[in-house]
Amino acid sequence: MTAPSDNNPEPPNPWAPPPAGRPMAPPPPMYPMQQMPHTPHMHPMQPPRNGLGVAALVVGLVGALSGVVPFLFWLAGVLGVLALIFGLVGHARSRRGEATNKGMALAGAILGVVAIALAAIWAAVIVMAVKDVADDIREDTDRHNASTPTPGTDSSDDSDGSDNPEGAGADDGSGADDGSAEPLKFGETFGYDDGVKVTVSKPRAYSPDEFAYGHKKGHRAVQLTITIINGSKKPMDITSALPSMRDAKGAEVEMIFDGSNATKPFEGKVLAGKRAVTQFAFSVPADAAKDIQLTFGPEVMRYEDRIWAGSAQ
Repeated sequence: MTAPSDNNPEPPNPWAPPPAGRPMAPPPPMYPMQQMPHTPHMHPMQPPRNGLGVAALVVGLVGALSGVVPFLFWLAGVLGVLALIFGLVGHARSRRGEATNKGMALAGAILGVVAIALAAIWAAVIVMAVKDVADDIREDTDRHNASTPTPGTDSSDDSDGSDNPEGAGADDGSGADDGSAEPLKFGETFGYDDGVKVTVSKPRAYSPDEFAYGHKKGHRAVQLTITIINGSKKPMDITSALPSMRDAKGAEVEMIFDGSNATKPFEGKVLAGKRAVTQFAFSVPADAAKDIQLTFGPEVMRYEDRIWAGSAQ
């Protein structure tokens, strides 16, 4: 076997200690560690908060449109206040950079102010109109009470117009005489000078249903039919033609309303030569039903009220 040749020496061991007598190599220089630059923490971008601005514009627009309709003024007022609040808050958000629809929020706030103004105007108009109607009804009632004779009083004085023949029948032709005439009996017809006729039927017993309003337990419910014949030459507005009733003690009797049309007021107009018929129900105290009186006129401020009287028993 051949011995290993010296021409192929073994490779040096890098981990072996240096040979004796040979100086050790100095260690490599130490350099300070380079510090990495600090990167700030990036927060995620938040979406703009435009909800209140959009809500202000939509609510303000609906409120302004509602303010155009007279009987929706209350809705316009509520929506106007909401639109104003939403618009101001949305505008504040846009100034802080939280929203991007500054113009939309401002437009909504302006529409809210417009809606509030329209609501206030319509509220004032409706209040004034109701006040005027109430004043007219009060004046008509006072005039009627002043001219209506109390049952049992003597009305056979000199009020037949004989002392003033020129003034008799010299009004607008709406009545045959003044309010001091004797009451008519139920079932009779009264004719005005212009051809208009009113008939009030005799009272008949009525049974209110379970939805009745105005009827008191122990009272007698009666119903009457009223017929208006327009014999004049022009239409009549009978919307305001409402009767009133008093019992034998002079107390006002309440009208009955229920789901079976116990009372059905007149509506609209009656053309010349036409007629209108409807019914009214009243709750009369049982101890005061012997002598009742009904006051009725076919049109307020144009025709004098007449009185029909009789028993409801």
